[in-house]
Amino acid sequence: MKIKEVKAVDIALGPRPKTKPRQSGGHIEMVHPSARYPKFREWPSAAGARASWLTPPIWRRPACLVTAEDGTWGLGITTYGAPVVNIINDHFAPNLIGENCMATEKLWDMMFRMAAMYGSGGLASYAISAVDLALWDLKGKLLQRPVYELLGGPQKDKIFCYASGFDTAWYMELGFKATKVFLPNGPADGLQGLKENEALVAQTRRLVGDEIELMVDCWMGLDVEYAVRLAEMLRPYRIKWLEDFLLPEDFDGYATVRQRVPWLTLSAGEHWYMPGTFAHAANRRLVDIFQPDVTWGGGLTAAVKICHIAEAAGISVITHAGMNTPYGQHLAYAMPAVPWGERSNGVSPPGVPLAEMVEIPGTAVIKDGYLVPSEAPGFGQEVTLEWLENAAR
Repeated sequence: MKIKEVKAVDIALGPRPKTKPRQSGGHIEMVHPSARYPKFREWPSAAGARASWLTPPIWRRPACLVTAEDGTWGLGITTYGAPVVNIINDHFAPNLIGENCMATEKLWDMMFRMAAMYGSGGLASYAISAVDLALWDLKGKLLQRPVYELLGGPQKDKIFCYASGFDTAWYMELGFKATKVFLPNGPADGLQGLKENEALVAQTRRLVGDEIELMVDCWMGLDVEYAVRLAEMLRPYRIKWLEDFLLPEDFDGYATVRQRVPWLTLSAGEHWYMPGTFAHAANRRLVDIFQPDVTWGGGLTAAVKICHIAEAAGISVITHAGMNTPYGQHLAYAMPAVPWGERSNGVSPPGVPLAEMVEIPGTAVIKDGYLVPSEAPGFGQEVTLEWLENAAR
């Protein structure tokens, strides 16, 4: 079966919960790479105000449709709007039409090599991800099998999930047995900021008790010295891992932290792109857990390669926001390298059921801290062309 059309459009994607939250959220404080500059310190408020340093609001969510000769189509969704849409429509699409739509390895390799002249990481990686995910969705629909079966079938009975966000008590009420907090301060905030970070982790540990796993996310906002000092201060609180603590390109910095903090589990990879980056990190044993995003880092084909690299090196894979979409759910269900799944992006406001926070119709919902993906063909997305047309308006 050959590819008839490849087309990307930018869409508005977001949950529309019917239940009114018990309380309105406050202002979010979270360290980030630009926080050293006072004008960029602000973070989006719960009311929806957008921080100036984030991507422009005009950049919506690219949705890619790959259609086969018989009219069957697959859907892949990523981020960073118009620039990614243009890469898909202007560069990839004309070169993929007429190719065998089942040849996911070949098609991924074609896109990877086509993007080499302007870099296969970054925006090109998002574009490759959207097309690759659409191809896997299409393949599953044509074969009438869920994608996780195409990857080898279920490796586990259900996926253990953790919640990342700012409403820890609510996550415990939902039944999660693990949670992750985000630090509010970085190096620019000095010793007082370091103490406030410790206080947040200490407060969270008291809230969840000793039977809940607790992780800490630094979202690229620290440097080597700060990360080491923070790790020492957090020893009493038994965190499971410290995440994303340096800028993604600082491989030597990761190696230094690994050397200076040998006793703590370290994780990174949300902002690493393509398997080669993870192979380099595995060779240097920079971290203990890889955290690629299936919708950012090269799609499902790249994620499977990353899982195999990690498994051979004795490294775990816990994909960034993997439980937010069917894409990460199917990967986690099939891959032995993936022990846990993350539900992030706010999870849900207090009092709002998780089922009301689904962005892509057909996405399986976490129940009591566990998830089983849809067994419908492809990724199980219950999306119609009419739904896409409405989302593109």
